[in-house]
Formats: sequence, structure tokens, C-alpha cells
Amino acid sequence: MKGIITICGSTRFRKEFEEVNRILELNDWCVFSVASYYHSEKDPKLREWIRHNKSQLDKLHLSKIDISQAIVVIDVGGYTGASTKAEIVHARESGKPVYYWSDGSWKKLIQNRDKGKS
Repeated sequence: MKGIITICGSTRFRKEFEEVNRILELNDWCVFSVASYYHSEKDPKLREWIRHNKSQLDKLHLSKIDISQAIVVIDVGGYTGASTKAEIVHARESGKPVYYWSDGSWKKLIQNRDKGKS
């Protein structure tokens, strides 16, 4: 295992979250992500629970960042909401590298693969 990465960003970018998660894990990273994609969640009771417990979920995500070596920000079109901005600040204040989806910098995490691995 290379280390632990936390993926941050708006849950409206589910496709990108899943893509980055898959690529990182297939390249020997342990990945923390979100528990649910609020913006595409169809169950109204779960959506309400998530909305009601957002503060608790945000704190949990910050704890994931604390455990991680770095974060990858899913910022499609450069978009980062208030929670994501707070996560970026938290990561930087903790001395964690911040990689971005939009500029492709997150791909540096997969470039140093051992020979023979695909």
C-alpha cells in the first residue's frame, strides 16, 4: 500500500469520485471517500438524514483527512463548495498535499508504479 488518500468535493460529481477512487485503489492507494452521494440520492428519508447530520458527516470527513497522507479534490469546472473549501484549508493547515481533479495533478499519485504492474 502506498498510503491513504481522502477524496473531497461536491457529491454532485459522483462519476468523477468513482473514477478517481477506482484508479487510485487499482494503483495501491487506500481511499477514503463519502458515504453517500446526496445529490443523486433517491431515498427522501436518507436525503433528509444526510441533510440533518451534515455537520457530523463534515467532522468525520475531516478525521479522514487527518489519517490521510493527502487529499484529492474533485473540482469539476473548478467548482468547490463551502465544505470542500474548509476541507482544503484543513488539509493545508495539517501539512497535507492537495491534488486537484481539474488540473490533473492527482495523476502524479499513480505515475510511480513499480515495473511490471499495470
